[in-house]
Amino acid sequence: MSPAIRVRPRREVAAARRRRAHRCWGHLVAAPLWPLHHANIGTLLRTCDAVGACLAVPPWRWVDEALARGNTLRRPSCVHRVGDPARWLAAERSAGAYVLGVELADEALRLADLPAARRRTIMVLGHEATGIPPEAVECLDAVVEIPMVGTGLSLNVAVAGSLVLYKLAGLI
Repeated sequence: MSPAIRVRPRREVAAARRRRAHRCWGHLVAAPLWPLHHANIGTLLRTCDAVGACLAVPPWRWVDEALARGNTLRRPSCVHRVGDPARWLAAERSAGAYVLGVELADEALRLADLPAARRRTIMVLGHEATGIPPEAVECLDAVVEIPMVGTGLSLNVAVAGSLVLYKLAGLI
């Protein structure tokens, strides 16, 4: 006989969460700096809220529209605009941030072995078709890879970023 499953009411769940959106904590930043699809930006924004992270995006007009559409919480979120990704990543690394790329590479750490972030961590996501540009790869401290057994080479940016964010936040 299986134990009874108790589904928590929405009020109980809401009471355990933050009452309002966080301000910039600076501990964990998702950086899809070469986005291709509108939907991925909105999905990552929602994941950032869920794990208490910030989002760094390029200052393109369509990115702002995607963020406005994707913010289903209808609350302000912590979003940073990044003009020159390679320069910003180099500055973050020089300031002591750990810069982690989500990319297929020989030296990649498997997602299951990725520890929770212990200091300011920038999670870099590349373009869906071309990955992280070479000038930005030079700024990475490490690379994490999400193992796959199917026929695809990779997951889309929103799914990959969400998995890695949850792992870095120590929630899985």
